[in-house]
Formats: sequence, structure tokens, C-alpha cells
Amino acid sequence: MSDPINANPSILDENAMPTRAIKGKAPVVDRNIQELFAFSLLHTAEPASGNVPALVSDTESEQEEEDPIDSQEIYDLIAHISDPEHPLSLGLLSVINLPDIQVHDSGDRNSMSEVVIRITPTITHCSLATLIGLGIRVRLDRCLPPRFRITILIKEGTHQSENQVNKQLNDKERVAAACENDQLLSVISQMLATCK
Repeated sequence: MSDPINANPSILDENAMPTRAIKGKAPVVDRNIQELFAFSLLHTAEPASGNVPALVSDTESEQEEEDPIDSQEIYDLIAHISDPEHPLSLGLLSVINLPDIQVHDSGDRNSMSEVVIRITPTITHCSLATLIGLGIRVRLDRCLPPRFRITILIKEGTHQSENQVNKQLNDKERVAAACENDQLLSVISQMLATCK
């Protein structure tokens, strides 16, 4: 039986990676972080008067809707994760590709949303495909609101054990057990240390 053809590892130039960010411009700070910072400043310093201004009025926060998260935002979150075997990121190794990310998000905070990511291992018998998928899951679990359901799959025909790996990556009990393993979490922390 012949192995399926896998074009990886094709190493991209950092400037060829898809991004919405403008080169040389500082990243925009999340408004929630700004509000939290302002809130903590207001409550740690004594106000000059008894009136403390509200950061966001109740009606304003009710009317404000979140922008839907799209595949570019997901790519930006996970493309800079380090590969556990190579000194390069998953984006540079083309393990993560923008066309292989699907996001179903209405922007409604009260409805479930879904992210589906298909990863392409660097070789068809990659022993670390599960670890890579777990690193992606941990990164997204930490960054996305809880309303997102995350599905991580091996791209069809790119790994000899794709069904087994897919089952491991999307089994809640196996993922929870893996996240309790200190040695595994240490490796994942090293992988995520390069995220922007």
C-alpha cells in the first residue's frame, strides 16, 4: 500500500503568511482589556469627587453586538504555535492553512458557534499530530468565548492514522485527561510561548 501524497513540509516565508495586521503597526488592544484596566484604575485610586463615571452604560452594552469571529482571526491565533519537533511555527510549516479553517459564528453571544480546523501533518506518519492538535485546542480554548465548539481534524489523506488521531483530538474525556498531565502541559506551554 502506498502512502498518500503529502506536500509538506513546505516552509513559508513569514511575510507570505496570511494576516490582517498591518506590518510595523502595533496590535489593537482588546476593548474588554481596556475596560478592565480602566475599571481597576477607577477602583484603586480615590476619586476626586463622589461621582465615578460609568465605563459603558447598560443600554450601550445591550445594544453593542460582537463582531463575528472569522477564519483569519483563528489563523492569527494558532499560526504562530511552535511545532514540537521543528524550530518553526505551524503556519510556516503549512500545518495550518487559512483555507482549512471554517468558522460558523453569527456574533450572537447567546448562540453556539463552531470552529473546524483541518491540520496537515508534515509527514504521513507524524507521531506528534495528536500533540499538535492538542496545542491548537488549548490555545483556542484559552482565547475564544465558551460558546465556541472546536473541532480539529487531520486533513484527509495526509496521515496514515487520521481516524484514530481525529477521535483522540475530539474526545472530551481524552482531551481533559491529557490536560491533567503535567509533562504534556509543559510541552504545550513551550509550543504556545511563541504565540503573538
